[in-house]
Amino acid sequence: MNTNMISANIITLGCSKNTVDSEIIASKLAEIGYLVLHNSSEKSDIVIINTCSFINDAKQQAIDEIFIQLERKKRKEINHLFVIGCLAQRYKEDLRESIPEADGILGFTELDQLLKTKDFDLLLNNSSRIVSTPSHYAYLKISEGCNHQCSYCAIPQIRGKHISKPIDMLVKESEILVEQGVKELILIAQDLTYYGMDISKKRMLDQLLMRLSEIKELKWIRLHYAYPLDFPYEILDVMADHSSICRYLDIPLQHINTEILKDMRRGSTSTQIYQLIEKIRSKVPGIAIRTSLISGYPLETRKEHLELVNFVRDIRFERLGVFSYSQEENTPAYPLGDPIKKSEKKKRIKEIMELQEQISLENNKKMIGSTVEVIIDRKEGTQYIGRTEFDSPEVDNQIIINSTKSLKVGDFYNVKVTSAAAYDLIGEIKKNA
Repeated sequence: MNTNMISANIITLGCSKNTVDSEIIASKLAEIGYLVLHNSSEKSDIVIINTCSFINDAKQQAIDEIFIQLERKKRKEINHLFVIGCLAQRYKEDLRESIPEADGILGFTELDQLLKTKDFDLLLNNSSRIVSTPSHYAYLKISEGCNHQCSYCAIPQIRGKHISKPIDMLVKESEILVEQGVKELILIAQDLTYYGMDISKKRMLDQLLMRLSEIKELKWIRLHYAYPLDFPYEILDVMADHSSICRYLDIPLQHINTEILKDMRRGSTSTQIYQLIEKIRSKVPGIAIRTSLISGYPLETRKEHLELVNFVRDIRFERLGVFSYSQEENTPAYPLGDPIKKSEKKKRIKEIMELQEQISLENNKKMIGSTVEVIIDRKEGTQYIGRTEFDSPEVDNQIIINSTKSLKVGDFYNVKVTSAAAYDLIGEIKKNA
């Protein structure tokens, strides 16, 4: 390590899209001579906080981190502090006024002040990244922004309109990542299934998937954030025809009551959502569907909540998360207020998640005795922790492997499932026949 280099520690908060942004920024900083750290506890000259402001909890987390780093600056543990990302973009002037001790509150088009570059499309038009995830998987952000106007969501105000990254650029970026050892690519966007509409007036996710599936040594391709409205069913044919595309789909549905969906401006009805799920499962047998739901939307009474519970019971999602409604200023739903008490929201979330825990346990028990292909993410003590194609890192189930044989992190193994818990499988390496 060159101790004369200026060190910059990037602290990334929020979603995986922020992770990719931080990796691009890290690469640019390295190009101009900085020693770059990701989420490090080591002492550094500069700290850059890449913030989230999607919901209130995320905003509070960002503010807490800012004040932690400001205290470190007062103690002269760091020299400079910059705040970037969604919170900086959304509340730029307020932050500049309230925390003048920060050296910069920079929106997305102001990153040139930090990076000494005039590339104002930095986060969209670059293929170079310093990956912060474990070296065997990486996120691939295929577009920026969103054209939808969901009533509860401030992302279009923050990130702007949908802009697709060209296929050739994404293929190049993927090839570079694979050369660096990446074996699993997780495709992300605000709206994955809208990809290509701004380029050719038609959805092009299927074309992108076919191109990516041609990359040798790329073992798994995983799809996150597939918007349900006008779903491009052609991607299911590509998924069924290419073994490198995981039988996994993250599709945030948010609710099932038609009137609430209408007020949310989601563009779908309850009947359409049921039909969508039925078609996905018929086209790709064995697929794992992950969804996210919002509990406590202002119009949600106990009746609509029970409809949501029954929906979860009917569909039996393989993976599921629930968020508490967060009232966001300048969104269409803001005038509705936030009439449901926090305690009631927690009660409703608990009811859904207790049901989902039961469903997940029943699904996992069915796996006992089967053999699954597993990627090893890490070693913990004497155990190895891995995932199947049905699980995304950090948010989904994992498989715990007891092995006397040394396993390599990032490699794939056939594992026999020996027992199951609600959110974990336990297994052993399959012996050669």
